[in-house]
Amino acid sequence: MDEKYTYALWGAAAGAAALAIVGFTWGGWMTNSAAQTMSRQAAHSATVQALLPICVANFQRAPDVDVQLAALKKIDYASQREKFVRDAKWAVITGSEPASGVVDACAEALNKL
Repeated sequence: MDEKYTYALWGAAAGAAALAIVGFTWGGWMTNSAAQTMSRQAAHSATVQALLPICVANFQRAPDVDVQLAALKKIDYASQREKFVRDAKWAVITGSEPASGVVDACAEALNKL
């Protein structure tokens, strides 16, 4: 093979590698699986944000809201607060199980009241 073609091929290979590195590092390119993961996370976050006000409203409609809030504030651990909210079924929408993350976000929001 002629020497100039060898250099041209090596240059093209190096350029392609550099383009891929720059594109994936700084250019915002991503793989299909990374894009799917990002879209799942965005959908999950949007679901939690949409359902969180319903959970808080369900809590505020409870007949003994002051007692429940005092009991919730006495709980030290986030996992126990989440269990408290899950057992009270404030995060349940239309009889189904609460969406993943809604109970966590609701317990955190109620603890801040």
